[in-house]
Amino acid sequence: MMNRLLILIFFTSFFIVEVVAQSTTQIQTDVAFLADDKLEGRSTGTKGEKAAADYIAKRFKEIGLEPKGTNLYFQDFTFKPKTHPHGKVNYTDTISENVITGRNVLGFIDNNATHTIIIGAHFDHLGYGDSGSLYRGKEKLIHNGADDNASGVAVLLNLAKKLKDTNKGNNYLVMAFSGEEMGLLGSNYFVKHATISLDSANYMLNMDMVGRLKKDSALAVYGVGTSPYFKQVVEAYNDKFKLIKKESGVGPSDHTSFYLNDLPVLHFFTGQHEDYHRPSDDFDKLNYAGMETISNYIFDIISDLDDNGKMPFRKTKNESDNAPRFKVTLGVVPDYMYDGKGMRIDGVSEDKPAQKAGIQKGDVVIQLGEYEIKDMMGYMKALSKFEKGMSTKAKILRDEKTIEVDVTF
Repeated sequence: MMNRLLILIFFTSFFIVEVVAQSTTQIQTDVAFLADDKLEGRSTGTKGEKAAADYIAKRFKEIGLEPKGTNLYFQDFTFKPKTHPHGKVNYTDTISENVITGRNVLGFIDNNATHTIIIGAHFDHLGYGDSGSLYRGKEKLIHNGADDNASGVAVLLNLAKKLKDTNKGNNYLVMAFSGEEMGLLGSNYFVKHATISLDSANYMLNMDMVGRLKKDSALAVYGVGTSPYFKQVVEAYNDKFKLIKKESGVGPSDHTSFYLNDLPVLHFFTGQHEDYHRPSDDFDKLNYAGMETISNYIFDIISDLDDNGKMPFRKTKNESDNAPRFKVTLGVVPDYMYDGKGMRIDGVSEDKPAQKAGIQKGDVVIQLGEYEIKDMMGYMKALSKFEKGMSTKAKILRDEKTIEVDVTF
């Protein structure tokens, strides 16, 4: 009897490991396609982006999602690009040389429920380095956007498969957005031209840059204040992450479009890094096991809320409203997932004040001049006190030792 039990346990364990391995392999396959050089960076309106849309629609069909666009799985939108950074994008029905056509991809799981959960991730990126690129080389290089945001789309597809025959308390609208990098255009267009009744929408989940889960397992969850149920459920199913929780429903990704239409939102994010918006954001740098873990975590949240009915909505304070304006930059990528004292650096840009001062990745800035830095807001407030050409001392925590360097802005 004991031998039979051991054999049963062995084969059951093998089956579970095999299912997880297959799921993770599919996540890798999805990212590999979307972040391939052949798609030339998936810039909105390009052939590469349309090839990505075709691939996502094919995957939706394989999973068994119904088309929910205006043309089967697709929802096209045409717009005139901004003429300057603070300009307004205008959608148009007129086709001319001066317009761009983006394409959202929409699939639907119809459980004959009263409410629909919207789950989204953007799939466009920067092509050969559109205006958002942080690459400063002279040669034009493909920005593949493996983390930003092939990772979110791969988790979206993984979640859709999990939800296909489970959690029948809601319908599911699964969306891959275009035009995010140009100003949340695809999600903004959708809420103005929704293919379902937004009155029936329950809440929205967004994944943007979920491919770089680090050793400390830090996961940021934005929007926990947009419904009174969110804080509890986000904590209840967390046994693997160091959660960085943010109240606000406003942020630099597509969940903002839905929050501004009075829907509760949660946005998942594993943090910025030195490859962000650069050609080096490639397939081989992602944590695929971490992506599978994030997908399982979001699935658990959805499962818990399955019988809760319509989620109540709460407005939140926009945390960026209090952010100070500054005229200089240190030239670093902050570690937004760091919750210790100071501002930890996740990357250092070439030929900028930080690099010239000898500041390194992993350093924690604890003081600029006379201004003590306790957190990210303190760092921004300190930075706002300086102007170009000014010099100051910076105190840095490195390997548990405090050092002082000279910085010239």
